[in-house]
Amino acid sequence: MEEIKNEIIEFIRDEFKKYKYFGVVLGISGGIDSTVTAKLLVEALGKKRVFGLLMPERDSYKDTLKDSKMVCEHLGIKYKVIDLSPVLRRMDVYKMKPPAKIFPRKYQERYAKKQWENVDSPYIKDLKNSGGDENRKNLAYYRVKHRLRMTYLYLEGEKRGYAIAGATNRTEMKTGFYVKWGDESSDMEPILHLYKTQVQKLGEYLGIPEKILKKKPTPDIAPGIDDEYALGINYSDLDRILIKIENKESLEDESKKDVNKVKEILEFAQLRNVKNESLLER
Repeated sequence: MEEIKNEIIEFIRDEFKKYKYFGVVLGISGGIDSTVTAKLLVEALGKKRVFGLLMPERDSYKDTLKDSKMVCEHLGIKYKVIDLSPVLRRMDVYKMKPPAKIFPRKYQERYAKKQWENVDSPYIKDLKNSGGDENRKNLAYYRVKHRLRMTYLYLEGEKRGYAIAGATNRTEMKTGFYVKWGDESSDMEPILHLYKTQVQKLGEYLGIPEKILKKKPTPDIAPGIDDEYALGINYSDLDRILIKIENKESLEDESKKDVNKVKEILEFAQLRNVKNESLLER
């Protein structure tokens, strides 16, 4: 872990020397990926050169903003909160779904999950941009949130002469679990070469707050939809199979159902990854 940490810190410092950035802006979600990335940026550059942008919206989990603030305060970095809801409302994004205020959160979560489950192989349909009109509306509904976040990140970064750091990991990149021109858009990706489970282990080593380590990973774009629910497989199984495939190891002791699922995801994710493969080789 110490070697991995030092390699990433060196990478960050090299990027700053090369491109002459004054500092870095990072979206802080209160999740493990952005927290680990923020911690590494602070280690590499010092807390005065790291700025957090917190961007909750109507569908965010109730603890998202509280956890994000806790991360920034734990790291000692300055931050700004931007509520995306008013802009999304003016864009008529929320009109694509039933009104949220009149329904308790548990009913919102049930509705979101039912929408997901109504599509056969929903994540594959997501990767293929298929699944009929209703699924395409679902894709538009959540993807615009990632893209709006990135717009605010670059607005803040360019005003300051700061780089934009992303927090995408290797598992997400390989499986296509990101949004084009959204969370995959950045000036640097410090943890892109690490699988999700490796990021979690690095977070433990770096002393990330326990609450963040234990949280379910989520894109925070729809009530009740976390990463593993969307992917249809947990990260420990997914990463283990991905690593075996990458290393050309036997898959005989793995669940055939899980292996077939991962191979199908990789097949359709590959088209998304062509322009990013070179980044994974660093």
